[in-house]
Amino acid sequence: MLTKHKYLITYRYAEMIHDLTVVFCQKYLSYLGNLGNLREIPQRRTIDQMVQAARSGKQNIVEGVGQSRTSKKGEIKLLGVAEASIEELITDYEDFLRQRKLPIWPKTHPKIQAFRKRAAFLTNLGNLGHLGDLKVKPVLPDQPEAAANLMLTLCHMATYLLSKQIAKAETQFVESGGYTENLFKKRIQSKIQK
Repeated sequence: MLTKHKYLITYRYAEMIHDLTVVFCQKYLSYLGNLGNLREIPQRRTIDQMVQAARSGKQNIVEGVGQSRTSKKGEIKLLGVAEASIEELITDYEDFLRQRKLPIWPKTHPKIQAFRKRAAFLTNLGNLGHLGDLKVKPVLPDQPEAAANLMLTLCHMATYLLSKQIAKAETQFVESGGYTENLFKKRIQSKIQK
């Protein structure tokens, strides 16, 4: 049986984003390249920031879901942090494309449609192994333009799904109250019954 967070499609997207961001940074951000007077300089800070943003997106989903039973407010807050971390990553991938004068492909681009279809396949529960890992691993395209656009697509899909997950958690909180409120109601009920 999988741990609770591994059932979430948002987690599976975030895990893919984290794994592929590490590969992307190793492959495309090791050096700035020749930019006028600058020689090839490692982009350590950018790499660290991007990998940390991707990790934060994934880990805050895990922590938020872990808190869901005892603190709906905590869950909502941590899912919001996950969403913000992935939005930060979106900006990094947009910067990568803009600084290299590469286009951001529209949602209607055939390759974006193919990326979305592949991501939906990879995040399907049926494609997880017995330990909750993907049986088929996502692969980063060999061209920097395609790779950055794939990552943008995954990030946009993840933030869209996280916004839906947050809205659902907020509705549950409003309709059912939080853990403390429900414990208080049970305590009052217990005193009334005595």
